[in-house]
Amino acid sequence: KRVHGGAINARVNLHHTNVSQRVELYSKEKKIIASKAVNLLEEGYVIFLDISTINLEIAKLIFEKNIAVTIVTNMIDIMQLFRHGEHKVNLIFIGGHFNRAKDGFIGTLAIEQIHNYRFDLSFIGTVGMNIHDGKVTTYDVEDGLTKKEVMDASKKCYLVAENEKLNLDGNYVFGHLSEFTGYIGEQELGSPFKEKIMEYGLEII
Repeated sequence: KRVHGGAINARVNLHHTNVSQRVELYSKEKKIIASKAVNLLEEGYVIFLDISTINLEIAKLIFEKNIAVTIVTNMIDIMQLFRHGEHKVNLIFIGGHFNRAKDGFIGTLAIEQIHNYRFDLSFIGTVGMNIHDGKVTTYDVEDGLTKKEVMDASKKCYLVAENEKLNLDGNYVFGHLSEFTGYIGEQELGSPFKEKIMEYGLEII
């Protein structure tokens, strides 16, 4: 995309709003990101996994490794993982307004519950990240407001997203890159993405 004085990467809005549309996309990359995220966990942590197909992969790894953490989540697929079997995980489910496309609960009632928690770590999925203005986006306003509440309740908050999300945009801005502790992607970032993200103060994993 040409701009005055040069060019920037063209950005795309794919409108993959449903979890079911996204679950098979970039599956290899999501597993790599999940593995990196799980390495940040310590026993006894209270963590939040928001509605994100990458967070579903994180939850699967926690289940497989039987890590003694407390998971707070608003995503139904994550809750269902822990319905059966012996495990050390303490699961807390956040209710509220059910959004079928998002496969979870978002909005005012969910936000009120999240407000009372303090998380050691949270992992937040996103539709897109713009390194030029720092805006982090999603498709749904209530989803964005719910994510923002999780961010405010977290000691450390990591964006989990495939590197491709750096070229994508959603419709609703729920945060700024500078508000996050770090970004977890599937591979080393090239220029100018790495330098710009570091300018915002994020740890890159």
